[in-house]
Amino acid sequence: MKHRKLVIIPTYNECENIAEMIHKVMGLEDFFELLIIDDASPDGTAQIVQDHQHQFPDRLHLLERKGKLGLGTAYILGFKWALNKGYDYIFEMDADFSHDPKDLVRLYKACAVDGFDLAIGSRYITGVNVVNWPIGRVLMSYFASVYVKFITGLPIKDATAGFKCYHRSVLEGIVLDNIRFIGYAFQIEMKFTAWKLGFKITEVPIIFTDRTKGTSKMSKGIFKEAVFGVIWMKIKSLFSPYKLNQNESIEWGSPAK
Repeated sequence: MKHRKLVIIPTYNECENIAEMIHKVMGLEDFFELLIIDDASPDGTAQIVQDHQHQFPDRLHLLERKGKLGLGTAYILGFKWALNKGYDYIFEMDADFSHDPKDLVRLYKACAVDGFDLAIGSRYITGVNVVNWPIGRVLMSYFASVYVKFITGLPIKDATAGFKCYHRSVLEGIVLDNIRFIGYAFQIEMKFTAWKLGFKITEVPIIFTDRTKGTSKMSKGIFKEAVFGVIWMKIKSLFSPYKLNQNESIEWGSPAK
């Protein structure tokens, strides 16, 4: 059986990267499709995607939103779209080449061949594999995962990783509208929820390379959300057991929180 695979990339001002990223993903040995979710980038990112759609009909997709609404809500919208379109494996990836598109194949095989439900591209499973980050940011990222594991018990070395492959059953099993966070805490919350629901998770070692073009979207507000969000998730899990989603359908067009 040939699996349908969709890579979701949220964008905001990625005109310097998006054309090359499209060609890299479209050129992979396995047949991947690509969904760009653009938050009204003033630099014309969405127009670049539109200009490439005629080259890759039925493989390159675009959803445009009316403003900068956050990473988490973009992915939730993309997940709902993917489930309703019948994709088997759904991927998260950044547009800035911090994630190597070639590693999509490895994440896919970890799920489709090795039988895991969620595969995480991990910077820390075999040491610290980060290139071009200042040491302060490396330490902040690494110890963020240590902090998450200490507070929640989540047995993952790279809790904030944003490079992932989900089998559709994971996204069907999560009540997506109950996912609370919109910044990088979203990445932690999705992993924690999948773990609490009993899905099989693995980490695949990758080399993370900081962007060379464009501007980082990291902010103090995003970091603060992650720090306090972890405590909230732990407390919630103590008083409200996680249960699989029982709804038969997911409306991808419903408003994001």
